Amino acid sequence: MTTPLRLEADPEDKNLVILQSLICLLREKNILSRADIEDLCATVQRRAADPTTDPMPCQAKAAREAAAEVAQIGDYIGRRYGGKHRRAI
Repeated sequence: MTTPLRLEADPEDKNLVILQSLICLLREKNILSRADIEDLCATVQRRAADPTTDPMPCQAKAAREAAAEVAQIGDYIGRRYGGKHRRAI
């Protein structure tokens, strides 16, 4: 039986660093497109706009903060790697 992982620092900070690094790596390797990242931003913003109807419940404040963070990541990646924007429907 394995022992549970015990983080000494705030786990949210580590998770954010991992998420940012993973998204950048996937974009750098052309696994994610700029349009994919824009879709991710839109999905997080929808969850933040109405967390009560979200199929995976989360706190409203955390959802708003996540939407802002994903938008910043998307802006950075768009400037750094470029790529085509998603199509407007």
